[in-house]
Amino acid sequence: MQNIPDSKLKFRLMRFFPTLVSLLVTLLYPLAIWFGHGRVEPRLLALLLVVAAATRLPTLKLNRASRWWLAGALLLAALAIWNNALLPLKLYPVLVNLGMLVVFGYSLHAPPSVIERMARLSDPALPAYAIAYTRRVTQVWCVFFVINGTLALLTAIWASAAVWSFYNGVMAYVLMGCLFAGEYLVRIIVRRRHRRLDAQQAGQADGQHV
Repeated sequence: MQNIPDSKLKFRLMRFFPTLVSLLVTLLYPLAIWFGHGRVEPRLLALLLVVAAATRLPTLKLNRASRWWLAGALLLAALAIWNNALLPLKLYPVLVNLGMLVVFGYSLHAPPSVIERMARLSDPALPAYAIAYTRRVTQVWCVFFVINGTLALLTAIWASAAVWSFYNGVMAYVLMGCLFAGEYLVRIIVRRRHRRLDAQQAGQADGQHV
């Protein structure tokens, strides 16, 4: 009987492994470009994008966004290999932000929003105020991807490899962490406020019945 759970666990790990590799490549990518700059030819560094693209292959049949991301990553890798240039590789964070902007923005056009889908994983029966709140949070993330992508583009074109690596490999994640933390605090305040209002309305309803 133990073989069934073990097999399911192995299957889930096998499906999660490509995503984990892709995440690690994305996180370490700016540092790899910085360390490799001046030491490794850009056409060899472009193999990092090829590896990242390869990890997305299992999701291509399920995710249209992954197909567009794969095409963009391979295009940047091809340009870097063809011209032996570093700039296409430095544009990868721009591609990531653009892809996230498209996914989040499209979910606003065709709800439910991305944040609402995530919230329903823990609470399928979201109240109306929570749905409106998750939509607003999705809009905030769209603004973040626009700003972050713009800064990634500016550092790729005009900044040094060290500055580009510091922003895209450190500061961008610090800003994301701050946004996560700030949203969590706001979520607690909004939830408490609506619970208080619900309690007051319930108390008023009981008073009317009495």
